[in-house]
Amino acid sequence: MSKRYVVGICLSNRVENAAEFQRVLTECGCYIKTRLGLHDVNENLCAPGGLILLEVYGGDAAVADMESKLKAVKGLQVQKMEFEM
Repeated sequence: MSKRYVVGICLSNRVENAAEFQRVLTECGCYIKTRLGLHDVNENLCAPGGLILLEVYGGDAAVADMESKLKAVKGLQVQKMEFEM
């Protein structure tokens, strides 16, 4: 039986945390199948936080590695969903 993983990341301060967050995503890039970023923006606002959803490939060890690296970045909340297929 295979599994599908979705990792949700709530980024509280993009200005302070974006560089370290992006470094982890680049390091783990081969595990990321889909990346979706959501944040509030209009002509008067570019929100300082955001929500990123990652569909992750690579099995339990790859997901655990990525999850631990993301949780080490200050200002991130990380949650994982795991689906049996």
